[in-house]
Amino acid sequence: MNDVRLNSILDNDFYKITMQNAVVKLFPSSIVKYEFINRGKHHFPEGFDVALREAVNKMAELKLTKDEKKFMARTCPYIDLPYLDFLEGYHYDPSEVKIRQEGGDLSVIVEGLWYRTILWEVPLLALISELHYEMNHMERDANEVVMSKTLEKADSLGRLGVTFAEFGTRRRHSYKVQNLVMEALTQKKDSTFIGSSNVHFAMKYGVKPIGTHAHEWFMFHAAEYGFKMANEMALEHWVDVYRGDLGVALSDTYTTDVFFQQFDKKFAKLFDGVRHDSGDALEFADKTIAHYQKNGINPMFKYIIFSDALNLEKVEEITNYCRGKIGISFGIGTNLTNDVGLKPMNIVMKLIGVQAPNKEWIPTVKLSDEHGKYTGDPKMIELAKEFLRIKD
Repeated sequence: MNDVRLNSILDNDFYKITMQNAVVKLFPSSIVKYEFINRGKHHFPEGFDVALREAVNKMAELKLTKDEKKFMARTCPYIDLPYLDFLEGYHYDPSEVKIRQEGGDLSVIVEGLWYRTILWEVPLLALISELHYEMNHMERDANEVVMSKTLEKADSLGRLGVTFAEFGTRRRHSYKVQNLVMEALTQKKDSTFIGSSNVHFAMKYGVKPIGTHAHEWFMFHAAEYGFKMANEMALEHWVDVYRGDLGVALSDTYTTDVFFQQFDKKFAKLFDGVRHDSGDALEFADKTIAHYQKNGINPMFKYIIFSDALNLEKVEEITNYCRGKIGISFGIGTNLTNDVGLKPMNIVMKLIGVQAPNKEWIPTVKLSDEHGKYTGDPKMIELAKEFLRIKD
């Protein structure tokens, strides 16, 4: 028996909540499939599947509390009350999650209605990470060391004068470590720390939940409307739901170059900024600044959120390069919630298919600005590259 479990239905990334709200409204009958991808080739000990199944089954007991609902209503006025009523009645259904283990290999597939299954990805990754460290009996740094490291990072970021958020739920060492990190980050009154992607911790520590949408939003639209229309339709639908709120657009689902072809003056003016999640950060900054200037927009009135595998050195390099050219902010994940003296896991869970009306599965793909991060069916990847004229 292990005691790894989730304690709140809001222990999830905020963009899962914001996307679920949009999916409930726009795509209530769409059926999708997600798959766990073990990028780091981690070995899972015997019985891992049983322990994970136990933790997943416990998630059926989670329910939005009255206090959590009040927090959401107060903090997120752009999410309307009918959705919060829906979330109050929502329960995880463990039968949507298929878990299998062969030797040291783990397979996790989630399948079902998109509006229901969309919440599984982040907590599953968090559980897999925490169980991995516990079942392999790996000793982490002491609590005081975790707190001290976090405070040092916050001080360094404060000296740089840049705002930053904690984005580390999916690959955290454990719930306890993320809690320690949040405790440290919220200690100082003059900190440049602005919030967390984790809604539960944002509520617990009285900070802003931060996030908009993820790659799956664009991947779904590609399956539904075709690769050429994916970015445009995804952004258009986002605007239909949020009317200018939650205005940070994710740019690299089908490469940044393709994104900027479709991120026209209307979107460039309407969205507050863009998020960088793969490829060369400085090159991305140059492209973003040039795009705004080409559309007659002062880049200093817009901003980039950088969120790709950041550490202090990267943040400093990006800050020095971008200062005075465009607004910037940072979402720091694993370097905050899994810097505990152990090797962080390299795991993801991706949308891999959308069911067509004729019940056939349409494979989904992601073509980020790093070729090593291409995910999906190889034939579909080649098709997408051909359609979008992407050359290696």
